[in-house]
Amino acid sequence: MIPALRRLLHYTRPYLLYLILTVLCSLIGVSLSLTVPVYIGQAVDLAVPAAETGSIDLSAILSTVLRLACVVGISTLFQWLQGLCINRLAFGTVKDLRTDLESKLQKMPVSYIDSNARGDLIARVIPDIEILSDGLLQGFAQLFTGVVTIVGTLFFMLSVNIKIAVLVVVMTPLSLLAASQITRASHNAFVWQSKLRGELSGLTEELVGNIGVVKAFAYEDRAEERFEEISRKLGTAGQRATFFASLSNPTTRFVNGLIYAAVGTFGALGAVGAMPWIGVMTVGDLASFLFYANQYTKPFNEISGVLAELQNAVSCAQRVFEVLDATAPDEHAAQTLPAEGRGEITFENVSFSYNRNKPLIRNFSMHAKPGQRIAIVGPTGCGKTTVINLLLRFYEIQDGRITLDGISTADLKRDDLRRQFGMVLQETWIFTGTVAENIAYSRPDATREEIEKAAREAHAHSFIKRLPNGYDTVISDTSGLSQGQKQLLCIARIMLTDPSVLILDEATSSIDLRTEQRIQRGFEKLMQGRTSFIIAHRLSTIRSADLILVMKDGNILEQGTHAQLMRRGGFYAELYRAQTA
Repeated sequence: MIPALRRLLHYTRPYLLYLILTVLCSLIGVSLSLTVPVYIGQAVDLAVPAAETGSIDLSAILSTVLRLACVVGISTLFQWLQGLCINRLAFGTVKDLRTDLESKLQKMPVSYIDSNARGDLIARVIPDIEILSDGLLQGFAQLFTGVVTIVGTLFFMLSVNIKIAVLVVVMTPLSLLAASQITRASHNAFVWQSKLRGELSGLTEELVGNIGVVKAFAYEDRAEERFEEISRKLGTAGQRATFFASLSNPTTRFVNGLIYAAVGTFGALGAVGAMPWIGVMTVGDLASFLFYANQYTKPFNEISGVLAELQNAVSCAQRVFEVLDATAPDEHAAQTLPAEGRGEITFENVSFSYNRNKPLIRNFSMHAKPGQRIAIVGPTGCGKTTVINLLLRFYEIQDGRITLDGISTADLKRDDLRRQFGMVLQETWIFTGTVAENIAYSRPDATREEIEKAAREAHAHSFIKRLPNGYDTVISDTSGLSQGQKQLLCIARIMLTDPSVLILDEATSSIDLRTEQRIQRGFEKLMQGRTSFIIAHRLSTIRSADLILVMKDGNILEQGTHAQLMRRGGFYAELYRAQTA
């Protein structure tokens, strides 16, 4: 808890001015508010003689009340300014924290995103940060106001009556002890609650994002059972956290009530002279002291009242810092690539596995010459897409070396490396925006003529013109476009990038055969002079490849041209005949 709180305070450094202003406003506002009991005591002492003489000095009381009103007004103004500064401090700090978290996620490799539930990551970026914001805001408010109030009240009480002030101070640890014990018990409950909240967000994102699959396999009942199970655990954790947190406020209020009663009792006895050792106290002094005793214990009550928010905020901060502390890839690359690479790629004894106990690719070697077309085929799970993931450094290899134009990809920055590649995946991705913005995703500065040219080459221009606003039609992943139309937009997107290396991972899998034949002609033009990697299940689409790599169980089983592999009559020939039988 303490390390997380210390790191949170580190994020407040850019807002040091607001921190200083908060302290100053707190000092002035609370100091002025602490003079209010003094004026109340004076007014009481002015009114007491009326019980004996039957007359009252109204002018003196009115003057005291006016001074009291001025003090209250000025104190309120500074307390408002304090709240404004705290808001700037807290929300600025949270903004920086959220920005760092998003930046860290952008720098993390795909392997990190794949190994964590996406809903849980979303929960850390949005709801956890919001909870942290609320807790941080209340925490700063109670910290500054509470400390100044306690110190200032103690000073005024000592100035009124030292002995009763010492009695209040001696009894204060009882309140602190009760609050600390409850804090320790509630912290673990809030950490558990935050973890379960992330699990529930992850499950919800998974189920809602794949609702079609859930319904197709009649998984609704089991999905509800999984959701209810985590919800039940979250409810238990929430009840436990709320129970311990709710104990804090009434417990400290009870202890503070005892303190207030002791002050009232001993102060009254001192005022009537029953306990001379207490000292001389007027009725006004007693009234002032009771106000101070109440104000002295009030910060403890307020801090304990927001204890639940603070505990929840710290547990959320720990979850956020877990992401920030994740090991990011080394981006201190020393070498750079020329703007226009040649596209020569070499795999040298590369080994990789997603799970160390289950080897996938072992001693994989391959050389792709500039402008060569490399087709990678094989059964599902043989490592075809994994080769592409390693080439783009979505995952880091465990042994061996991959070079691009003679430079190890491990010595290149990822941005510099990936600018050399253009990739069309089997899965399409369309974001909310116009058609033109979707096509120009990697080249926002592209002209409309360049965008339309890329769309024509991808055979997407005709259906785009039929949309309500053509290239200015706003689309999204749920806007009603067919899977084939989305794929055409993705192909147009890659044609606009003009990369030195082209990767086609089942790029035409969602397109009918007639459209595929037309797009293949576009690909033929696009692949001219570029090194191309083609992953395909339909072997008829890669017959013209310069080199076909036949993979099985992470190894290259055969390699050669289509004609060479067919004459050899091996595994490739069996696959081809099975598809064309």
